[in-house]
Amino acid sequence: MPDATRGRARYRRILRFAARHLIVTWWYELFLPRFGMARIAERTREARMQRLARRFRVLAVDLGGLMIKLGQFLSTRLDVLPPEITRELEDLQDEVPAVPFDQIHALAEDELGVPLRHIYASFDETPVASASIGQAHRATLAATDKDAVGFADVVVKIQRPGIGHIVEIDLSALRRISMWLMRIRIIHQRVDLPALVEEFAQTSLEEVDYLHEAANADRFAETFAEDERVHVPAVVWERTTRRVLTLEDVTAIKITDVEGIRAAGISPAEVANVFADVMLDQLFRHSFFHADPHPGNLFVTPRAAGEEGPEWRLTFVDFGMMGEVPDRLRSALRAVVIAAASRDGKGMVRAMHDAGVLLPSADTVELERVMTQVFSRFGGMGFADLRRVDPREFRDFALEFSDVMLTLPFQLPENFLLIIRAVSLTSGLCSSLDPAYNIWDSVEPYAQRLLRDETSSMAREVGRDAVEAVGVIRHMPKRLDAVLHKVETGNLAVTTPRLEETFSKLELTARRLVSALIFCALLVGGARLHADDPGQGWVLMIGSLIPLGHVIFGRRNPR
Repeated sequence: MPDATRGRARYRRILRFAARHLIVTWWYELFLPRFGMARIAERTREARMQRLARRFRVLAVDLGGLMIKLGQFLSTRLDVLPPEITRELEDLQDEVPAVPFDQIHALAEDELGVPLRHIYASFDETPVASASIGQAHRATLAATDKDAVGFADVVVKIQRPGIGHIVEIDLSALRRISMWLMRIRIIHQRVDLPALVEEFAQTSLEEVDYLHEAANADRFAETFAEDERVHVPAVVWERTTRRVLTLEDVTAIKITDVEGIRAAGISPAEVANVFADVMLDQLFRHSFFHADPHPGNLFVTPRAAGEEGPEWRLTFVDFGMMGEVPDRLRSALRAVVIAAASRDGKGMVRAMHDAGVLLPSADTVELERVMTQVFSRFGGMGFADLRRVDPREFRDFALEFSDVMLTLPFQLPENFLLIIRAVSLTSGLCSSLDPAYNIWDSVEPYAQRLLRDETSSMAREVGRDAVEAVGVIRHMPKRLDAVLHKVETGNLAVTTPRLEETFSKLELTARRLVSALIFCALLVGGARLHADDPGQGWVLMIGSLIPLGHVIFGRRNPR
């Protein structure tokens, strides 16, 4: 079948699937309730949602392309989709049959412009992994490239032939479906679907461009250049294009191979703690994070014989899906972590406001109540503890929370979704490494560290303000003298004692007021700094006695 014909058939199949289920949903959710049959819709809703998710899953696996990516993307949209759908899609794997090697071979040579045998001493025809966008093969660099880059073993990622055209077809179909849905008032009021599709399109187009992934890998390596816990494969830029990516082969012990990790003399629990800490650093220190830390993208690399450094390192691969945390969102996320660590439901909702998740008009009283109850009942529990909770109780809480989420006017920004995905995968991986792992054991110390950082920052700001205030005091007499001089030498001769007395009172009052402000600044700054640096804290607090003495014992205003 010609490519154009296959493309049209794919486009029509996606639209038919969407049209069919839109009609079913319209019938149950809009038509029947108008005629007093809302109970039928409510009674069948969960089963219909599960059936829809299962059918979409079959479609996604059959079509591949962006459909699998879309399923993974939708599984994170707790703000848009009911849990019956997100649960069905959350473990959708990006695994598809491999493309025959002759097609991959032809595409790679066309991209690189030379026969593969000239640049690779060996090339394994059996792929290491095969996904919807491309597949990876092991290879060995030719002697010239080996000497230039300092290593020989590489992994070559090659895109599936025609994937660019498939992505365009899928995005075109999704844009058409989003316009259909926007004609439904309840959906139009709830979510901006075209914007959602464009958000997904941007992420997908970046993932298709291997030059973008290579740049991400270099940036990630630079970010952790001084961190001995993390290793990143080097990019062979001379053998990399938009559709072919050559990376250093850093394959080691898969992070979920607990027995292999123990056999290497490494503690799986230690790996879990380091991994969680590294992911938190990406979010809160570097603002650039790996958004797809699933087991296939992480290895534990023991120290080689004769090599210096730590006993082992975490090795990250596959940088096609990365996230960035803008300053405003990072500040809000810090508040989220601190609120979670302190079990503060109201603080959590305030942080969600600051992150732009909740609209200013949102009525958050009910959400605060639910969050407070969730923290009260489940706060501090690890996965081992949660498994011992009665499933019915957990389901009741989840349903209550989902109902509140679906009624509030908010839509999670993409960066927030990637963060949720990264944190969720991190927590799951840590629990697979250590069944007794508790995410709070990582979050709470990190929250305390964030609080200390904020306290130190506030102390530094107070110190700067105090220095500025001292500068104002030092220059104030000269400025007041200048003002008095101008008044006295102006067109009107001002020599009345009452006016001079007024300015004298003004000068003394200003000095005493500034002294009081300096006293408060030094005292508060010293108290805050004392927890982290007792020496400097005491210096500031003792120093505050000087301006206090001026306030109390300074010369009174003349009468």
